[in-house]
Amino acid sequence: MNAQPIRNYDWRADLNASREVSRQDKYGYTLLLEWFENWRMAHHLAPSRDSAKQFWRAQILSKERESWQINQWSEAVSWYLKWLTYCNGMGQTGMTVEERVRAAMHQAGCRRGLARKTKQTYSQRIGAFARWTLKRGGNARTMLEPECARDWLTSLVECGEVAYSTQKQALNALSFFYKAVCGMEEVDLQVRFRRTPKRIPVVLSMKEVAAILERIPESSNLAAQLQYGSGLRRAELMRLRIKDVDLERGQLMIRGGKGGRDRMTILPRAVAEQLVEWKKRARALYEADRAADAPGVDMPTRGMERKMPGAGKKWEWFWLFPAARESVDPESGIRRRHHIHPETYSTHFRNAVEATGIEKRVTTHVLRHSFATHLLESGTDIRTLQELLGHEDISTTQIYLHIAKGLNHCGVNSPLDSALERSFV
Repeated sequence: MNAQPIRNYDWRADLNASREVSRQDKYGYTLLLEWFENWRMAHHLAPSRDSAKQFWRAQILSKERESWQINQWSEAVSWYLKWLTYCNGMGQTGMTVEERVRAAMHQAGCRRGLARKTKQTYSQRIGAFARWTLKRGGNARTMLEPECARDWLTSLVECGEVAYSTQKQALNALSFFYKAVCGMEEVDLQVRFRRTPKRIPVVLSMKEVAAILERIPESSNLAAQLQYGSGLRRAELMRLRIKDVDLERGQLMIRGGKGGRDRMTILPRAVAEQLVEWKKRARALYEADRAADAPGVDMPTRGMERKMPGAGKKWEWFWLFPAARESVDPESGIRRRHHIHPETYSTHFRNAVEATGIEKRVTTHVLRHSFATHLLESGTDIRTLQELLGHEDISTTQIYLHIAKGLNHCGVNSPLDSALERSFV
């Protein structure tokens, strides 16, 4: 391998500059190594000989391969491991540009106290920016040029046709990257976004909601009733704690909703008895954790953990919907009890929708749309609904005026109905 390209610690550049590998083999090596890196990053594995062995067993040996494939791919892995050894000898990890910028974004987000979801989103956007830059023949230094960022944002608008919210996320991630990671004081990317039209949300009838609730398993049934009956986002539903439920006043407190805002919403009377029984089951898990001296549940912020070090072991902070088994906290690495996994709940919901035969594209968020629409149809004013949903801008709430019966043009009778009625008179 040539020493000059290796100082960039980019295997693609080093492979391209290598005189030991033919042009045809370079193409095959690149395909295999990109496959390996995508698999490795998806499994959160560091670049190492051990991760290469795991990849070989899980991906290459999992099915029958041609002999020429095995030979070429084994040579590619051997070349990569030699390159990795050289990097390690120079004090480098061999991480990809994407991994390095994502790690830097995560560390900067932790220093600035960003929410976990925000850190994940920013890291994903910058990772996508890094991949795009490398595919165009750029490198880590190219990413520092605002012109490159402008080109990427423009490609999202013109070619990607992504939603306006996604465009804003990408811009915010880039701004944070240049200021918090690269140390730039002012960044003007000079990009005009294209607004995408708002889509009319899917709404279920009350009969359809009841049919779905009848088919959801007991482990997710109460959660679904609360999401519809209180108008919750899925993340808000999963993060509910014992202290957030006020049965006496019939209220539900949502802490740290979208935009970090708190709000109060209604607690359906229909689930009061179920909630009492459900809390007994949650209490049994809580007592088992205390008997085993297990770590307390995760607190909303690291600051709260420092100020109230024992709060995670108190009953009032326990999850309303705790998971059946403990799992490792991705942030702290501590094995503790979390709330039920959002995908578990969503899977139960999707299966119930399929069982009803409803011919609509229905996700768990449709329960929130249905909550808003049904309240409008029953006479709830738009300002009250805005507070219940936690919308910062009332224009977001007003979209439900377009689908609520009796409040829009859909309440008008079709002339076909009138014509057919008269024909039978």
